[in-house]
Amino acid sequence: MSGFFKSSIGRKVAMALSAFFLMIFLFQHFVINLLSVFSGEIFNEVSHFMGTNWLIQFVMQPVLIFGVVFHFIMGFILEIKNKKAQGVAYAKNNGAANSSWVSRNMIYSGLVILAFIVLHFIDFWFPEINTKYIQGDWSGVHEGVEGYRYFHELQEKFVNPARVAAYIVAFVFLALHLLHGFTSAFQSMGATAGRKKTLQNIGKAYSIIIPAGFIIIALFHHFNHIH
Repeated sequence: MSGFFKSSIGRKVAMALSAFFLMIFLFQHFVINLLSVFSGEIFNEVSHFMGTNWLIQFVMQPVLIFGVVFHFIMGFILEIKNKKAQGVAYAKNNGAANSSWVSRNMIYSGLVILAFIVLHFIDFWFPEINTKYIQGDWSGVHEGVEGYRYFHELQEKFVNPARVAAYIVAFVFLALHLLHGFTSAFQSMGATAGRKKTLQNIGKAYSIIIPAGFIIIALFHHFNHIH
């Protein structure tokens, strides 16, 4: 197994698999958050299920965190290996002639996304863990929709325009990251033969619609905050 990760192909396949996993989660996360635009009650119900289901809390959530950490660590390793392989010529090479700006700067868009994930954890995940498992306060997830705090907390986070701006910038970089990463993941798995154009079109749609959707959600709650 260690030999698999030591090989260039092995690292790329591992990177691609973690990318697929995170893209599936991103879509699921988007769908749940989109519910908050149409119905705070339904959003509360779904969030309640996600926040109290043991399988999600104690199995899927740790797997997700591992997937995020693994993807970014593998990305840094691949970047370092690529730069070492290219050597001094890397700095002199006209990369624009052979690749897009996005593909040459995946590490930087990745760092912005990583910073955003930290902010997102500070905004939502850490307070949730603190409330439920440290303070032992489960009052917001008991019976009665009126008692649920999820929708209210979501809106409160988007009152500050600086935070909304940070989210928008992060999702723009996410779109750029996905524009290259989506097709690249399939290519690493050898799945683009004869269908590269189709995958590129699907990738473009996914890379634009999902981040744009998250931006719309943030703006919606900023301008429709219930005081």
